[in-house]
Amino acid sequence: MVDLIKEKGGKAFLTDTNTLYVGTRSNAVDHLETAILNGFDFSVVGVPLIIADGLKGKDYISIPVKLKHFQEVKIASTACLSDFILTVSHFKGANLHGFGGALKNLGMGFGSRAGKLQQHSDVLPYVEENKCKRCRKCITVCPADAITVENKAKILEEICIGCAECSVTCPHQAIVMEWKSDLTKIQEKTVEYAAGALYGKADKVGFITFITNVSPVCDCFGWNDVPIVGDIGILASKDPVAIDQAALDLVNHAPGNPESQLGEKYTEKDRFKALYPSVDATIQLVYAEKIGLGSRNYKLIDLN
Repeated sequence: MVDLIKEKGGKAFLTDTNTLYVGTRSNAVDHLETAILNGFDFSVVGVPLIIADGLKGKDYISIPVKLKHFQEVKIASTACLSDFILTVSHFKGANLHGFGGALKNLGMGFGSRAGKLQQHSDVLPYVEENKCKRCRKCITVCPADAITVENKAKILEEICIGCAECSVTCPHQAIVMEWKSDLTKIQEKTVEYAAGALYGKADKVGFITFITNVSPVCDCFGWNDVPIVGDIGILASKDPVAIDQAALDLVNHAPGNPESQLGEKYTEKDRFKALYPSVDATIQLVYAEKIGLGSRNYKLIDLN
């Protein structure tokens, strides 16, 4: 991909934004070190790396969207200033969105740290005390220091930023998500951020999605699990809605893996609904189509 861009005279670079949660991608220095250690390096790909929202995630431009949840969104400055964007996504499960594809990659991926917080602001976790074993792992991953452990873990609602890191980290499944409002909000907010990332770039954005190693949870976690379906292939499109709809359909039509987190639900038609029964992953597709980001109709052309 880099070679093709350079052949066309483009000045290519790799980019990502800093994370809201703690870890080795929460500031540009650690982020670049992590990228290089994982092969995203000039010596490998021949182009530089730029962390799109700066050293501490505060370099952003407010983009007007004038939609249901936001009048403007805080998009990483590098994304706004780029002439073209090639969005390369790994299709997988996501506990707050059902699945993560091109739309989530754009919206959450190009949202600054403040933007990520805006998208998560309606989500709160709570502790099921009968399951809590006081292992304290939740404390180590909370970026807001919003968890205390005495007899049982307790989440301080007034401090919690709703990033959901504790929920997925808990080895005893004692922390579950509670929605302050209806379940559609976080998906719609992410779509509005995707609209901000696409602002002013009509016909200047392309999408490539890898439907391989389709893990049940997001890639932001430091571990993986058995894929829920076998490898399907790679999609390319100029429409983020169509490519996400096609990827979702392909996963749902592929044989489910009974050895994965799907377990006995491996034959269910909606793989991600089987993983996250309270999440309707199509909300993001319906809303994105409604606000004009693309179409859920598509035609698959096999290039094999």
